[in-house]
Amino acid sequence: MNKKGIGLCGSHRTGKTTLAKEISEKTGVEFIQTSTSEVFSQNGLHPSEPMDFTTRIWIQNKVVSAAEKVWSEAQERFITDRTPIDMMAYTLADIDGASSVDFSALEEYLGHCFRVTDSLFSHLFILQPAIPLVHEEGKAALNRAYMEHLNILMQGLCCDQRLHCPVVTVPRHIIPLDDRVEVIVDIVSEKEKKAKL
Repeated sequence: MNKKGIGLCGSHRTGKTTLAKEISEKTGVEFIQTSTSEVFSQNGLHPSEPMDFTTRIWIQNKVVSAAEKVWSEAQERFITDRTPIDMMAYTLADIDGASSVDFSALEEYLGHCFRVTDSLFSHLFILQPAIPLVHEEGKAALNRAYMEHLNILMQGLCCDQRLHCPVVTVPRHIIPLDDRVEVIVDIVSEKEKKAKL
């Protein structure tokens, strides 16, 4: 039984959910969708509202724990449209020069996220801001600068020595859905062939 997952990382509006569902449909790999907004709602919060660091790190720990539970329960290979890398990036992006940060709590949170990633994921793919942005009701704001900020944070987190899971950044020019599917499926298949040798 292989419980390792394929994780799609990236800021909002980069096509992660659409791509994960398409890969699932074409390969039979289970798609697991996590719901950050649901965890926030259950705890009386909203992801877009300002909050102090103590509240932010408290709710982010709940988010990663809820996702970890769902991913851990997968019986076979799975693909998901959110990873602990995303969760760390959004947490870090919320810290500004005026934030009062408990660095011990932050380090504990980051360490937990890296451990979850290493224990549950065999492949990570970063989707960069590239696809055309279209306004959709209920979707995150179309702030290209913020999306790029998150993209850089995620790429930096994927270079951290605490991460041992292989990471591939999908080139920006690969935009058509079928091409993105092909790139990811080919890379996963090739790595799995090599692992069996």
